[in-house]
Amino acid sequence: MKKYIAFDVGGTKVKHGLVFEDGTILEKGSYRTVCDDLEVFLIEMVKTIAEYNEEHEVEGVAISLPGFINPVTGYSEKAGAVTALDGKNLKKLIEAIVPLRVEVENDGNCSALAERWSGNAVGCENFISFTIGTGIGGGIVVGGNVVHGHTFRGGEFGFMLTEANVLGKEMLHTNASTSSLIKRYKEYKGIDKNVTVEGETIFSEALESKEVEQIINEWLKRISYGIYNLAVTLNPQKILIGGGVSAREELIEKIKEKLNEIECWEFLKVDIEPCKHRNDAGMIGAVYHFITK
Repeated sequence: MKKYIAFDVGGTKVKHGLVFEDGTILEKGSYRTVCDDLEVFLIEMVKTIAEYNEEHEVEGVAISLPGFINPVTGYSEKAGAVTALDGKNLKKLIEAIVPLRVEVENDGNCSALAERWSGNAVGCENFISFTIGTGIGGGIVVGGNVVHGHTFRGGEFGFMLTEANVLGKEMLHTNASTSSLIKRYKEYKGIDKNVTVEGETIFSEALESKEVEQIINEWLKRISYGIYNLAVTLNPQKILIGGGVSAREELIEKIKEKLNEIECWEFLKVDIEPCKHRNDAGMIGAVYHFITK
């Protein structure tokens, strides 16, 4: 069975793995993302490719990347938090160094592709993948095809305005992402912005602290606003929730609770489900994109 090296580049971590042509992950790992230094970013990725390539015969490299990505050429006009790749072509940069074919697609679209291939959207022609991570991303599938948009900005849900009157927190990126939750927690606790805090710490503390629980509730409310807007605009069959935080079993039910507090949701609601592939969706979808391109 053919094997592929897959990367899911996020603003915090670069996840990588060896994936079979049926989407099964043979092995995987991760390292911290160097967002602002192109040379270091490339060195880390090429080193990881070399390590896999030494041990296995692979067909190529499949990459899931945030931002405005041209899936045909590999060019990223913007690459989300990975500013080193703004205006760069990661496909060409890697292919110039390693003797393998490289393909790149937007991370939200990769998540949607993974779910349509072998996840909770198999056989579903119209659905949305909504990913919660360092930022908010996603993918839109209509008639079985990913909606890239005229300038490859389809599915950029993070730019949706949900708190237009709150300076600095107007967009979903800045009020509903995992990084925004961590930022708000740090502000409440008086923790320096450069100190690393994991989301799990916040959820654990919320069990004992009403104040921290309220911070999470406000965050969930803003997520629900974004989901509501997408549901009433596109009327999909279902909306799948992905990203690292989606691994929390209670998250979907809590989001549903917040949606049920919105007056018109009863008449406009769609099914809300978790992504099957959760944190692996980016890698699996990137491989699907590689195979089908």
